[in-house]
Amino acid sequence: MITSAQIDAYVAGGAKLIAAFDGLTSADLQAIPVPGTWSLQQIATHIYDSDLIGTDRMKRIAAMQNPLICAYDESAFNALPGMEAIDALAACKAVANNRQFMAEHLRRFSPEMFARTGIHTEVGQVSLADQVIKYIHHLEHHLKFALQKRALLGKPLA
Repeated sequence: MITSAQIDAYVAGGAKLIAAFDGLTSADLQAIPVPGTWSLQQIATHIYDSDLIGTDRMKRIAAMQNPLICAYDESAFNALPGMEAIDALAACKAVANNRQFMAEHLRRFSPEMFARTGIHTEVGQVSLADQVIKYIHHLEHHLKFALQKRALLGKPLA
């Protein structure tokens, strides 16, 4: 079962993401203040990709009978040509909008809907509730690193 507060947290992640990337320059986004890790640009595009995939997974589980949920290679996605040129703030805004729309579905789902499952190609059976919680935590996980990198660039959030 997913609570209203959890759906609110899912939606709130979008606004947090926008705030974390607002006001950053292209140089800030491309910088790698922690060697061996992703740039802020790569974090933004990864969250964008992941969130769209997450929405697809949630809708598949809600609408289909035990659907196949395919894994993907996040590093390969981030290595696609042109990823460094994508508007990171626009990607963050798209995540926020995506979460708003998905939340409209989530708020209408019965408790039984959240128990529906799909089969993930790497981890096996996952429920709709599992996926909602996963994507709340996934954004928060990457947001922590984005805020740390922003601070290292001398642009901490107030």
